[in-house]
Amino acid sequence: QVQLVESGGGLVRAEDSLRLSCVASGRTRSTGTVAWFRQAPGKEREFVAAIRWYSGITYYADSVKGRFTISRDNTKNTVNLQLNMLKPDDTALYYCAAVSTPITPTQALIPSAYSAWGQGTQVTVSS
Repeated sequence: QVQLVESGGGLVRAEDSLRLSCVASGRTRSTGTVAWFRQAPGKEREFVAAIRWYSGITYYADSVKGRFTISRDNTKNTVNLQLNMLKPDDTALYYCAAVSTPITPTQALIPSAYSAWGQGTQVTVSS
């Protein structure tokens, strides 16, 4: 089992940047794909970005493409999410999720495809 801990959230203004980090511990060798999701109050959990742990292949939601960048540091068991040009609509609780296998772009969108989740880190963007 993999344990995930997120950090890096905060309160920023529109067009500011943040860098979120997700540190994995436990059975990290069984990690195939790591993703970021977000959930705003009253809304469903939404896919943001994903990265295949070994190949580095990335997937992004259309709403963040060109603004957010997902990356990983295998030596530190860390996946980062760089958030640039933030908008008030980006305000949400951001979660890190992992699954033991590489998954397709379609599967990456679905929260139930992931078996491990962190507790989340809050991102609030003011206008």
